Amino acid sequence: MAVARKMLQFMESGSWIRKMFEEGTRLKKIHGEENVFDFSLGNPNVPPPDIVEETLLKVVRQELPGKHGYMPNAGLLETRSAVSAYLSREHCISIAADNIVATCGAAGALNIIFKSLLDPGDEVVVPAPYFVEYGFYADNHGGTLKTVPTREDFSLDLDRMDNAIGPQTKIVLINSPNNPTGQIYHSDAIMELGLILTRKSSQYGRAIYLVSDEPYRKIVYDGHSVPCIFSHYSNSLIATSYSKDLSLPGERIGFVAVHPGAESVQQLMGSLALANRILGFVNAPGLMQRLIVELQGVCVDVEIYRRKRDRFVTGLKAAGYDLVVPPGAFYLFPTSPIPDDVRFVRMLQEEQILVVPGSGFGGPGHFRIAYCVDDGTIERAMPGFQRAMDRAGSMS
Repeated sequence: MAVARKMLQFMESGSWIRKMFEEGTRLKKIHGEENVFDFSLGNPNVPPPDIVEETLLKVVRQELPGKHGYMPNAGLLETRSAVSAYLSREHCISIAADNIVATCGAAGALNIIFKSLLDPGDEVVVPAPYFVEYGFYADNHGGTLKTVPTREDFSLDLDRMDNAIGPQTKIVLINSPNNPTGQIYHSDAIMELGLILTRKSSQYGRAIYLVSDEPYRKIVYDGHSVPCIFSHYSNSLIATSYSKDLSLPGERIGFVAVHPGAESVQQLMGSLALANRILGFVNAPGLMQRLIVELQGVCVDVEIYRRKRDRFVTGLKAAGYDLVVPPGAFYLFPTSPIPDDVRFVRMLQEEQILVVPGSGFGGPGHFRIAYCVDDGTIERAMPGFQRAMDRAGSMS
């Protein structure tokens, strides 16, 4: 067998997100693209702000020596300086350029963090539901993923988190706003989590790191905001990207920010930069690094996503679905009307509606809807959601 056994296992278990996306491609060839309602992939459909293209054109036209050449593995100093200055204002803590590493998106950021922190057998504790790729990232670097159920509204269950953090725990990973639920972990919960981690680090005689995956940080609604972990715990790192707030997922640009008070911070920064190189990223894309220098704080029109959320919530509730209205991101995570979420997803598929079963995110009994699609797709899909609900009701 040419392919590694582990990869064959990964391919078999696979990501439900990609499976449904591929199924959508097949169905569109059969039924026509306008007759298939694909809510499987969190691919932003709101265009980047006009200033993104204007700035990119300016960057491309700049005559700079070595513009396309190699650079420090941590990234361009001008980029890291711009990011650190913005973060210092946003989080009310002084963060230096030396505490930033530019990365190939949030996925690259998490992988260099895990490479730097995990020894074989170390645990990454994550609240569930969670983004399925986390398990693969932990495995990449010898770690194991340990999931902890959240409360019914998908907020942190701190008692369960406390019980789950043990002597093998090296990282607690949170994602807020959360994919797939859209939930935000609020300040009081983060403060309490910081206290738990301080106590547990002392108990086990080694630092336990809090890592916050924040690509949806600016995609929030109804006056909500995402608290900064740096205010509550010093052994903390932020991993993020510009994929969602600037609608640039294909450009693979993000960063890691490390709390200036983190244990052995200089050694950690050196490890992160080295990990960028030896994992094959080398450095984040050069043009994108120059682009984001001038775009700190810029964001897509979040109001567009809010209107899509509200239209979907209204339609689903009228059809009888039970769901928590999410304060952020661009996902809904309704309760499946039958216990078997995979079976219900297949019922929706018969209506040419593509969503992802909650089981794929460690949240069985639910399903994920990515509503970053055009308004017409949402409107045309509503009758199919109603028919699937009616069929589910007739089964009980």
